[in-house]
Amino acid sequence: MFTKYRLPALAMMMALVTAIAILACSPAEPQRIEVTRVVTEQVEVEVEKEVEVEREVEVTRVVTEQVVKEVEVEKVVEVMVEAPEGPKETIIFGDLNWSSALLQNRIAQYIVEKGYGYPTDVKFGATLPLFQGLQNGDTHVTMEIWLPNQDEAWNKAREDGAVLSVGKSLGNDWQSAFVIPAYLQEQYPELDSVDDLTDPQYKELFATAETGDKARLVSCVIGWSCEDVNAKQIAGYGLSDHVEVVNPGDGAALNADLYGAYEREEPWLGYQWGTNDPALKLDLVRLEEPAYSDECWFTTKACAYEDATILIAVYPDLPGRAPDVLEMLRKWDFNIGIYKAVVQWQDANPDADVKQTALWWLNDNDDIWTEWVTDDAATAIKAALAAGDEADGWPSE
Repeated sequence: MFTKYRLPALAMMMALVTAIAILACSPAEPQRIEVTRVVTEQVEVEVEKEVEVEREVEVTRVVTEQVVKEVEVEKVVEVMVEAPEGPKETIIFGDLNWSSALLQNRIAQYIVEKGYGYPTDVKFGATLPLFQGLQNGDTHVTMEIWLPNQDEAWNKAREDGAVLSVGKSLGNDWQSAFVIPAYLQEQYPELDSVDDLTDPQYKELFATAETGDKARLVSCVIGWSCEDVNAKQIAGYGLSDHVEVVNPGDGAALNADLYGAYEREEPWLGYQWGTNDPALKLDLVRLEEPAYSDECWFTTKACAYEDATILIAVYPDLPGRAPDVLEMLRKWDFNIGIYKAVVQWQDANPDADVKQTALWWLNDNDDIWTEWVTDDAATAIKAALAAGDEADGWPSE
């Protein structure tokens, strides 16, 4: 009934042109004009001979939607505006309350101040209030927008024109609310899935005096987007009667809880993500979950997180008043490999705070950050580093 074909670029283009011609007298398919951007690649498709044209039209529709999404992102980031005359206004960073975001802010603040001459400041807080602050113009730059955690709010803000996407910061990362230490799975090799948490023996394993006969699960920090996501996952998996959720007050409390249990080799169950310090330093295991799908995620959330995409977002007026800063942020590439090296350095220098870490990184990695800035900015930043200057907008820790 079905025949599989591998179509070269030219044949694919001819097939698409034929499909469009056949449909010329039918109701027009939306956004078809963008298809030519991807037909140069070879693709493998299954075609039902009796309805071959209809199947090809379906393929065309899917490709069109993907192309339109790419064009939208390009339009957002390719904003070119002449720098305004007069005093430069302060650029305020949303100081999200976890390690990687704080470090990226300190590095970005230094570059913006010393390289481009803009004053900087920060507003400290959690994910949701700071994202609202970005939309209101209370802040101007957020270095870590985590998707899919913030999908709903992010998509609405984009549609409303309340925020602009600039590009990626950390890149991509994993996360899960169902992580255990590796030593625990060695002791209980059959504990490998979220479904196992309904088993009385494993509920007892994680239970404490405070949780009674339920397993203690240390979930997301209060005020982070994952607080709501994890709660929906737990309900979707049918675990509400089997686990007692504990939401820490901040990221430091979450990490301290895991470090303490790990040092004592005690049972621990909870939320972690790939770029968080414990995940980079400890041997951890993620319990198996049903695979991510859009249908699941936008309904019950009874499936694993999709690997996160971490973006930089700015308030819409930033391109007009600081186009040079916008251009620098577009080139920003503080990826996970870079961040892992930072964590290793912090392990070797436990007394260094985030500001000292930022200065070390800037001094020792000018081969990386000079790719993001202009030559004049690089010269000014190096001079400030040589003089031992700190950024004026850095908060007192």
